Amino acid sequence: MSSTSSLDSSSADPEDPILRLHRDGRLLAEYPEVRRLLDGLPDDRLHRAGRLLSRLDADEVLRAHPDVPVTTIAITGHGTLDALVAPLTAETARHGLLLRPVIGDFDAYVFDLGDPGSRLYAAEPDLALCLLDPAVVFDEVPSPWRPDDVQRVLADKLALLDGLAARFGETGHGTLVLNTIPLPRLMAAQLVDHRSRAALGALWREANARLLRLAETHPRVVVLDLDTLAAEGVAVTDPRLSVYTRAHLTPGLLAAYAREAGHLARHLSGRAKKVLAIDLDGTVWGGVLGDDGPDGLEVAGSHRGAAYQAFQRTVRQLAAQGVLVAVVSKNDVEPVRRMLREHPDILLREDDVVRVAANWRPKHENLAELAEDLGLGVDAIVFVDDSPHETGLVRRELPGVAVVAVDDEPAWHVSRLLADGWFDGVELTAEDRERPARYRDELSRRDFLGSFTTVQDYLRELRITVRVAPAVAGEAGRLSQLTLRTNQFNLTTERLLPADVEELLGDPDALTLAVHVADRFGDSGIAGAILARREGGVLAIRNFLLSCRVFGRGVEQAALSALLEHARTSGATAVTGAYRRSPKNANVAEFYPRHGFAAVDRGDDVATFRHDLAEIAPPPDHITLTFGGSP
Repeated sequence: MSSTSSLDSSSADPEDPILRLHRDGRLLAEYPEVRRLLDGLPDDRLHRAGRLLSRLDADEVLRAHPDVPVTTIAITGHGTLDALVAPLTAETARHGLLLRPVIGDFDAYVFDLGDPGSRLYAAEPDLALCLLDPAVVFDEVPSPWRPDDVQRVLADKLALLDGLAARFGETGHGTLVLNTIPLPRLMAAQLVDHRSRAALGALWREANARLLRLAETHPRVVVLDLDTLAAEGVAVTDPRLSVYTRAHLTPGLLAAYAREAGHLARHLSGRAKKVLAIDLDGTVWGGVLGDDGPDGLEVAGSHRGAAYQAFQRTVRQLAAQGVLVAVVSKNDVEPVRRMLREHPDILLREDDVVRVAANWRPKHENLAELAEDLGLGVDAIVFVDDSPHETGLVRRELPGVAVVAVDDEPAWHVSRLLADGWFDGVELTAEDRERPARYRDELSRRDFLGSFTTVQDYLRELRITVRVAPAVAGEAGRLSQLTLRTNQFNLTTERLLPADVEELLGDPDALTLAVHVADRFGDSGIAGAILARREGGVLAIRNFLLSCRVFGRGVEQAALSALLEHARTSGATAVTGAYRRSPKNANVAEFYPRHGFAAVDRGDDVATFRHDLAEIAPPPDHITLTFGGSP
């Protein structure tokens, strides 16, 4: 059982734990506890926590706690921007990130994004938020105005934003976040005839559609759709705030925007979730399988049954996009499998699930075992359950797991599952869609291992093939994804967007290699990457990454051997590599020395190594290795 501190948010003290730390003057000292204390807080308390946390100086936090991961976010736009800082601080903190904000001046977005010498570019932000509001358009229409006046301003703004996005792509290194612009009713209602209102609505939506499509032509751009937030009932504008403070979006909409931006910051920092572990009784269906039997469960034919089916449909939708779905249920396993295989009304099927853990053990033990079987950390898991006892126990025993608490109203299950965008990313790849099948293959490999007396016999019978080849343009998304999602075998933890990888592919001095892996159970696809650069006669490895699916089978030795041989035959005199320490990559701290590299410098956080290419170890004899070529 893990220990709990006096700061536990579930204590009998009704006061917010963050507020209590603030009043006691201990918020800075206890900052590493903040992520856990924010877990599960209702919105009003979370927003208050954000206001308190935003008063901390990021540099002071880092001096006290140097291992806290930081995200630098620049905020620019047309109106007053300060009100975004507190909710953004809370949203990043609840994902374990320390926010370092860079706030632009009022209405300075054109200068901030257009001038390569601006403070925004100097900060090298991970995210640059350019907050667009209705006033960015209506401040420039004449008085009186007609729809065609608005159309002209929108066309000018879209051309301007297209140019600013291009400049960011040339100058910035992170992600530029734009947003669609909601159309306030108070503006549309100033047109007294409905034909003009319809014309305004049509041209406004057409402009927002063009805004959304900027992400298709500018790889460093993400566009958040505020219309989906407004559709949930979030008020867009407050006339008092707009007139008196020039804050043209409501605090509620800014909070919802901050939540979406927080999801994006989490993903870009390598903290996206990979596994959805779901309870069954009361979560996937109504009733208890062991007590009510298959025919007594609420699955279809009623309002509640339809609500449970909507949840099942959503889980299947996530699984089709690469989310690994697992069942963690207190039931006997065979009735559960029969239910998932045979019940005519269940939409979620056994083939949608990578693992069924149905037994009577504590669920946190099953979750820990699931993570181990999949080769992932427990912080890759999202756990959904309707039992307060189970969710509370998992929060306490496995604080890295994201817990989604549902209750006996199944109509809310879908919205609660999707509220935090746990699986959100910038781009979906073919590898994503194939991931569940590949992890099922991985579990088959583990079962196969149990039939051998030695690991070497097992590895020989796997018949592993490794192909190391220069990456091509169509693989940029997958290589970027490896840098964003891989944490354990990631030697420098440098995160790259698809646009960053595409730049490497076009750089004649860069060597970008994809590591393709297959065995008797199937093709694992691109399971690793080596990013290097030629510096005179030396080939410098910028990063070396390997998916946890294939780590520990000799693939890393084979890929490194291929790189070293390629370096020698192409005329290099040496290969260098660096290791940058992170909370999760300690297991590869000695990777280079174990494979013939000599230490050049061993700093506290970064160590560098060098291989003189005199003696190159061959790949393991159980691996068939090729360099270049096609599958």
